[in-house]
Amino acid sequence: PERAYEVGNAVSSGKADVGILICGTGVGMAIAANKVKGVRAAVVHDELTAQLSRSHNDANVLCLSADLLGQRLIESIAEVWINTEFEGGRHGRRIRKIMAIEDGKDPAAVTE
Repeated sequence: PERAYEVGNAVSSGKADVGILICGTGVGMAIAANKVKGVRAAVVHDELTAQLSRSHNDANVLCLSADLLGQRLIESIAEVWINTEFEGGRHGRRIRKIMAIEDGKDPAAVTE
């Protein structure tokens, strides 16, 4: 949790554009990092979920499994994730809904 907090704060404050966290499964890091306002941490297991977590969900923290993924796959996932940009458009509303939840608001109120 300490590393997730540090990385989450760096991303949330703008000191870092994105962050990468690795633990046994990636799940614990994602749970902890997602507690930091402004963080959208995603557990990713392959290049496709890496691409979609960025392009559709604007994930800004990548969480990986040290126990389940090999070194080459981790490197490939990280490269895809870093080089993928958020598409915006129809996916922007989802991000605004997530931000509403962070602010303690009902995401159903976000219509655009």
